[in-house]
Amino acid sequence: MNERRAARFPTGSIFERELDRNPANFRPLTPLTFLDRAADTYPDRVAVRYGALRRTYPELRERCRRLAAGLAARGVGPGDTVAVMAPNIPELLEAHYGVPLAGAVLNALNTRLDARTVAYILAHGETRILLADTEFAPVVKAALAQLDRAIEVVDIVDDAGAGERLGGLDYEELLAAGDAGFVPYHPADEWQAISLNYTSGTTGEPKGVVYHHRGAYLNAVGNALVWDLGDRPVYLWTLPMFHCNGWCFPWTVTLKGGTHVCLRQVTAEDVLGTVAAAGVTHLCGAPIVMSLIANAPDALHQPIGHRVQMMTAASAPPAAILERMAARDFEVTHVYGLTEVYGPATVCARQESWNDLAPAEQARMLARQGVPYPVLEGLEVAAPESLEPLAHDGEAIGEILMRGHIVAKGYLKNPEATAKAFAGGWFHTGDLAVTHPDGYVEIKDRSKDIIISGGENISSIEVEGALYRHPAVLEAAVVARPDERWGETPCAFVTLKPGAEVGEAELIAHCRDELAHFKAPRTVVFGELPKTSTGKVQKTVLRERAKEV
Repeated sequence: MNERRAARFPTGSIFERELDRNPANFRPLTPLTFLDRAADTYPDRVAVRYGALRRTYPELRERCRRLAAGLAARGVGPGDTVAVMAPNIPELLEAHYGVPLAGAVLNALNTRLDARTVAYILAHGETRILLADTEFAPVVKAALAQLDRAIEVVDIVDDAGAGERLGGLDYEELLAAGDAGFVPYHPADEWQAISLNYTSGTTGEPKGVVYHHRGAYLNAVGNALVWDLGDRPVYLWTLPMFHCNGWCFPWTVTLKGGTHVCLRQVTAEDVLGTVAAAGVTHLCGAPIVMSLIANAPDALHQPIGHRVQMMTAASAPPAAILERMAARDFEVTHVYGLTEVYGPATVCARQESWNDLAPAEQARMLARQGVPYPVLEGLEVAAPESLEPLAHDGEAIGEILMRGHIVAKGYLKNPEATAKAFAGGWFHTGDLAVTHPDGYVEIKDRSKDIIISGGENISSIEVEGALYRHPAVLEAAVVARPDERWGETPCAFVTLKPGAEVGEAELIAHCRDELAHFKAPRTVVFGELPKTSTGKVQKTVLRERAKEV
């Protein structure tokens, strides 16, 4: 399928003689080099803002090195996993450099997860040390209690998120304990793992996606190439850094010598107030963040005085939201990707000719998933079985396949899932789409029963499992229901056991006790489930019903 011949020089070619790799002409790619360049080139630039806190790039580098030294002093070394449970605060940004500078692998935990899932991730990833913001002490404490081994906890103490101390050491003490003469690690091989990110799948348990230094470097560069970041962007952290390592922007912003504006909570007041006060030029986020900005009261919209660029993914931005964003000086770029490709891998690249279109038509064009990042070598909409590319007619539906530099190493301790995902030499996204005559891809459906709510992946099977654990439930099926604020929310269709009685509120409360709250159904519909002649639940029928609820 559009295969290119791989050019191989003949053995003994003059271009292969005495022209070997050596330290002068080959170095493994790693985004860790971006920090040194920024600190050396822009010593006076503000690297980090957080409330009243300001740190320059040399100060950020020193703290990252101290973090690496502190971890090394506690026995952390190459191949170890260091997990972090924290919101978008400076410590999590520092971990994106400090952890790999110790040779270790960073696992940024989703702060919205329940204790059972956190415990699974800590065990599966073989976490050596956990850096945990004290605000999340309740879930961390409950997760640690479920493990069969002890994990050392280092407390991140932030006055804005005060909570119970679980460790014998806090983050600042960890940095102070590091050897000032510690020499940071850089990978000997760019295929070496830099981070571990867990994603929901069609099974209940999350899968650990392993990133390598090369992919992190290249997708950070890809972000800079496809988005107009300018010389020194001021980037607001509304996208969680635990999402695909913040779509690689902890490294992209540093590459550009920009300012990371950390934000602990994402509210309309905090976002818009910070945009105005800090002179924010760029931010990323799921459609819910865009909706938050677009629908905020006029009183919160302070004069900005410049155009703010926003990158969004997940569900397509509605035309009305795009129009409101434009009216408030926010220009939206739509991207598409998955955890397995380091976050965004395609972009709806704007065409000048679109400027003359009516707003609704322009919004339709901007809502497509688009064309490949320059660092993605292959993008096809193909027949899932034969892998044959389909016509670029906007009609033929196939699976989106990807290959190239920014495809992850695979799934940790899951060779079967890795082999399946990479079958035929392509990464199978599981998303169904068409390709338009102009080459732009547009998603039409999802082959996996994943619900994307506020940018978070929710496994319908996991939610169904929680429903089945209620004694009154006979059968359950969960599908996505469109939601103006969240994009999608779980909608449960439930058949009760004969004689059983339970209300919607009780079932939702039951699920909230079993799962992270964002995974619980927002809606429950009671009745018989539609099935095929073989007894399989017809989720396509349920999705249509959910739209009408």
